[in-house]
Amino acid sequence: MVLEKRWLVVIQMLQEGSLCAQHCLNNLLQGEYFSPVELSSIAHQLDEEERMRMAEGGVTSEDYRTFLQQPSGNMDDSGFFSIQVISNALKVWGLELILFNSPEYQRLRIDPINERSFICNYKEHWFTVRKLGKQWFNLNSLLTGPELISDTYLALFLAQLQQEGYSIFVVKGDLPDCEADQLLQMIRVQQMQRPKLIGEELAQLKEQRVQKTDLERVLEANDGSGMLDEDEEDLQRALALSRQEIDMEDEEADLRRAIQLSMQGTSRNISQDIPQTSGTHLTSEELRKRREAYFEKQQQQQQQDPPGPLTHPCEKPTTSSEALSSELGDAMSEEDMLQAAVTMSLETVRNNFKTEGKK
Repeated sequence: MVLEKRWLVVIQMLQEGSLCAQHCLNNLLQGEYFSPVELSSIAHQLDEEERMRMAEGGVTSEDYRTFLQQPSGNMDDSGFFSIQVISNALKVWGLELILFNSPEYQRLRIDPINERSFICNYKEHWFTVRKLGKQWFNLNSLLTGPELISDTYLALFLAQLQQEGYSIFVVKGDLPDCEADQLLQMIRVQQMQRPKLIGEELAQLKEQRVQKTDLERVLEANDGSGMLDEDEEDLQRALALSRQEIDMEDEEADLRRAIQLSMQGTSRNISQDIPQTSGTHLTSEELRKRREAYFEKQQQQQQQDPPGPLTHPCEKPTTSSEALSSELGDAMSEEDMLQAAVTMSLETVRNNFKTEGKK
């Protein structure tokens, strides 16, 4: 059988206020045998017994007046009850408490496994460790459920409590029968997950919700930044394409201007761009004739290897240079035209240099 967090067979009173002594006793006896009223009655009885003993020294004595002014040492308004109250409550069931930490008990060298139950106290908090059937359970009312303790771990568990400052009491006597003890005599249970402290699970849930909220915020922030990054990337791509298109347009414009300049024989000549030391240079007419001869040579080569059908430009009135450009466009591509114009320009420049060198 698997021991679940809220296993109903083992009775465990959960902490309410500071009534840990009441929970400790009822968890030990496995039933709701004591109420706060009954424990308060025992505490008042103990207070009265102590008052009577103090009065034996005289009701007018300083010790007696001091005793009356002090609060009760057996209970308080928070619900705390002393070891004397717990001990007197257990006497009703024929049970006795022995201090486990005492040197007298330690000299007996009794193995804790051979005991039946323990009551532990630290800073006004009480809880029970009890054997039910053949297994040990920590019935601390601050836990969300009974905690299974193995036989090999019991001694270490008690030693650890002692190190932390706990007072441990061995419960001597026969405990009343209970359903959990009878059932666990026949079966053993397993605990898949140890119980948590009361409030710890709620705190973890709150922490998980906070972490989830923070994670959602981070994811939302990342998604937002991711969208911004994508927008920036799209903008960068658009700018790059725009720059590329502008560059292509500039190249095309430069190409058109170069062809136009190379075809214009009347507006200016290349010799204007270089220093002239004599008046002998190629005229525009000579440059035009050389170009026509070069283009005729190119046309002859094209006729030997005729190209595919060409798209003819629309007819319109043209000048002599425009007519030459149109004829050139019929037989050559713009790239060929540019190459031809550059070649002719270079030839003109070289001839000018040669002429000047001879002088």
